[in-house]
Amino acid sequence: MDTATPVPDTATSRQVGVTYRRAVLDDVPVVVPLVQSAYRGDASRGGWTTEADLLDGQRTDPEGVAAVITAPGSVLLLVERDGETVACCQLEHRGEAAYFGMFAVRPELQGAGLGKLIIAEAERRVREEWDAREMHMTVITAREELIAWYERRGYRRTGETSPFPYGDERFGLPRRDDLRFELLVKSLV
Repeated sequence: MDTATPVPDTATSRQVGVTYRRAVLDDVPVVVPLVQSAYRGDASRGGWTTEADLLDGQRTDPEGVAAVITAPGSVLLLVERDGETVACCQLEHRGEAAYFGMFAVRPELQGAGLGKLIIAEAERRVREEWDAREMHMTVITAREELIAWYERRGYRRTGETSPFPYGDERFGLPRRDDLRFELLVKSLV
């Protein structure tokens, strides 16, 4: 289902609508550079979600995005404004919980409130469509500013960690040897 939500356009102080839709395989060539630009390389430094000081290399690849789009119980939600993809997130049904991942907002649009609207829409969808009681996500523990942002949205740190996939270049080239993921959880009831 496509929906429109007003989003503040900080450059003009007017409301601009965004629409949400499920990604299809034809969207892969748009999603890969969007995710890359939000997290890696010099382009990512235009926003605040960059991982460029922690990791080099790719954040995802066409095969990884296609796998998210085609996996049973998985949705790659695209966010479009004026017909252009400006953000995305992965939602995966995991029983009574849903997983939130591959969240990317174009760097030049970060910090204007779009991310808050997207995560609220994602939470609404998994509650209504899957009857999910919790939202789960994993975040690199060194990303304290990002974790704090999620905590302000009601997510709590669990202390449950998993290792970073060192040696698997599909996930990037670590610049540090202490990277790991922490599970963050939010109750949706």
